[in-house]
Amino acid sequence: MADKELILISHGKMAEGLKASAELIMGEQEHIHTVCLLPSEGPEDFKQKFEEAIAGMNIEDITVFADLMGGTPANVVSRLIMSGQNIHLLSGMNLPLVIEWLNSQMNGIESDYLTAGKAGMVDVTAMLAKMNK
Repeated sequence: MADKELILISHGKMAEGLKASAELIMGEQEHIHTVCLLPSEGPEDFKQKFEEAIAGMNIEDITVFADLMGGTPANVVSRLIMSGQNIHLLSGMNLPLVIEWLNSQMNGIESDYLTAGKAGMVDVTAMLAKMNK
């Protein structure tokens, strides 16, 4: 399987923290990149940083996980997609989503990242309450 690239995009440094957490669990990841929208930046700044991040990458093999649907990072990448860029964008990123992407790359299989990200959300208090009945 060809090496694919994952770009985590977020408001603030969430993307960097998520990458660091994934690496704590899975080891160093050279195919995960981050682009963060900082408080002093606007959409054009973010677009420039994103385009710099993907420069030289095989655009056919790029997946982007965004923190929030409708926020500046996701909107900037959405506009690139609407202008013809072939980028796979998912929003609502979380650690289970990133771990699923990594596992699929390591195992050479396609995966339903969205389902994995949703499945990672568990009401632990409710689960424990059911176990104690």
